[in-house]
Parts: sequence; C-alpha cells; structure tokens
Amino acid sequence: MSMAQEAAAIVAADDHNAFALALHWALGPQRENLIYCPFSIRTALAMTYAGARGETANEMRVALRASIPEEGFHADWAATIRRLNPPSGTSYELAIANSLWSQAGVPLLLSFTDVMARHYGAAAHAVDFRGDPDAAREAINEWVSACTNHRIPDLLNPPLPEPDTRLILVNAVYFKGLWERPFDRERTHEAPFFREDGTEVPAPLMHQVTKVGYKKGPDYQAVNIPYRGLSCRGPALAMLVLLPDRKEGLRDLEAALSVPMIREFASLDHPTKVELFLPRFKITWGVVDLVAPLRVLGIQRAFTHRADFSGINGCEPPDIDTLFVSHVLHKAFSEVNEEGTEAAAATAVTALCMGIDSDPSPLPVFRADHAFLFAIVEAKSSAILFLGRVADPTRESMHRTL
Repeated sequence: MSMAQEAAAIVAADDHNAFALALHWALGPQRENLIYCPFSIRTALAMTYAGARGETANEMRVALRASIPEEGFHADWAATIRRLNPPSGTSYELAIANSLWSQAGVPLLLSFTDVMARHYGAAAHAVDFRGDPDAAREAINEWVSACTNHRIPDLLNPPLPEPDTRLILVNAVYFKGLWERPFDRERTHEAPFFREDGTEVPAPLMHQVTKVGYKKGPDYQAVNIPYRGLSCRGPALAMLVLLPDRKEGLRDLEAALSVPMIREFASLDHPTKVELFLPRFKITWGVVDLVAPLRVLGIQRAFTHRADFSGINGCEPPDIDTLFVSHVLHKAFSEVNEEGTEAAAATAVTALCMGIDSDPSPLPVFRADHAFLFAIVEAKSSAILFLGRVADPTRESMHRTL
C-alpha cells in the first residue's frame, strides 16, 4: 500500500469508526452481552445510500459519518472491501459479500445496479416477494448462511419479507482467525467473573504470559492481541480488549471512547510482556431491527413516505412506486477460545414501495474478570469490523425483536 493509499485508508477508517461509536452510543446503556458488526451495517447502508437523493441522501451521509465527497465515497468503500478480503492462502478467513434481491418484473435503474456490481460486487437476484415471499426468504437466508459458514442461518423470519417488499440489500461478513500465540487449554481454569451489578459467576478464564500491544490509561487497560500469520499478505487483524479498572466502570469507559483512542489502541505495535487473563465466551445477538438507533444517528426521511430513493428505480415522492426503508435487520455471532476467534454477521436493508521484554519490573496483569469491551480491527487503519461487550461470559445472549 502506498503512503497516499494508507492515508486514504486511515481517513476512511476514522469515518467508519465514528459511525461505529455513534451507533454503539445510540444502542443505549446495557448490562447484557452484545456483539454486532458495524462494518456489515455500514456497508448495507452505504449500498442503500447509493440510491438516495436530496434530503434523504444528506441525512444518510451525515449518519454514515462520510467526510469523503459523495462522488468518491463508494469507490473508497469498495477499496476498503477489496483490501480486507484476503488473498488465497492467507492463514485466516475473512469474507465480505454483498447481494441485491429485487422483485421480479420491477425494473431498477441501470446506474444503480452498476454501482452495486462495480463497487460492492453485489450480484442481483430476481425473486417474487409479491407471489411467494416464503421462497424469497428461504433463498436470502440460504445465501447468508453460506456466506457466514452457517453461523447466521435465519436473518429473515416471518412476516418478512412482506408482499409489498420491492428490494432487499444484504451484506454478510465472516471471520475466523487463530491467535498468534494461542492459550494453553491446560491453563484455563474456572474463576469468578464480576458482573456490573456486583454479583459474580464462575467462568472459564484463559491464562498466559505473552507479548501483546499494551496500554495503561488513567482508569483502564487496553491490549491488542494479534491473529496469526498477518504480515505482508493482506491486512493485519487483531482483537482489542478494553478493560476498566473498576468492576462497575464499563459505562464510563464506553462514554469516553473516541476515534483517536481506537486508532491509538489499534496501533499498539510494541509488544509488552503481560500476564493475560481472558474468559472464553460465545455471544449471539439478533435478529435486531436497527431503525430506532439509526434514527438517533440522524436518518429520518429514509424510514418514511417522504423518502427519496429515486436513484434506485427512478420514482420520486409522491409516486406510488417510491421506495422507503422499512427495516434494517442485523444478526451477529462471536466465539473466543484458546485457539482464536470466529465471528459472523449479516445485515439486510428492506425497502418497500410507498403503496406499502527483559524488564525486571513486575509484569502488567490484564485480568479480564469483569465486564469489558472488545473489537476486531484492521491494525493499520484501525477500522472496526466487530464490536462487542462481555458482561457475562457464561451466557450466550439471544435477542430477537422481530
């Protein structure tokens, strides 16, 4: 990557991370486990933004935190997707896939489908939402399942898609990586994990003395744990773990997070010898409709009959065939163990028509035995792929709001 390309990648990543943190805050304070993929959500919304016009486009651009001029936004996001999809033979798996599902017989503008194909690699599929929504749902779910190694088998559930659905834009992300320095299973032992409410639960706590990127802040610690074999071939990926000093301090740490902090943590590339404790955990979150938090980010018109997505089908309000966004569905999964990490996510935007080292000093001890944040990031740009909260590693949270 040239210096100019690297600088552009950092700008794009800062925009993306501003969106990720804004969405995290919009989801509101919680004391439950959480895992989601800002990268998947933003990609699906970026595809939708390609068809937005007028004030609808302005609101989406602000919500997406897009500082890049509109004419270059999709090309730059496409470059990010290409950079993250690794070459064959890489020792980790990272797959990003997009698709476009439209009502058979209802034409879309060639200019829109060209952007979808050229910048997002989104293949177009014609289905019959009107006559056979069950078959359409099955086809979309099968595509998502195949793209996520079957970790997200049921993104859409009845009553979706509806007969009035005209378009569904889908993104899927799958990641599987091994730690550069795996944990020894023999050293994993049950130990108390302290919840934010003051209670505790026995949890499997992995343990090793290792070299990782490390920072001690005023009231927190951060580690940057690299995945294996990520050198000159493809992006370097790592897991950031952000641990408040106080057992009840996670909300304050979340409130203090900023784009520069994420960039700093992602670039912790001077390994420090650390005694590291990290719980095994598995979290599933979804299917969640993100319309409410996206309204908090500033997207309003897109979810109403005042929406202008004339860049998709040429129809402007108040034309009966004008499109508006009815749902932004997201589901995500992550599992962390001694060997490494597996994570998957999918996002669907549904559109209806209007008619519807040897230092002798004591080692830092990073003991994640209370609620913490984690993120899977591209180290060079700091772009957040997955973002989550572990409030109780013994619980696999299942949320379904639809």
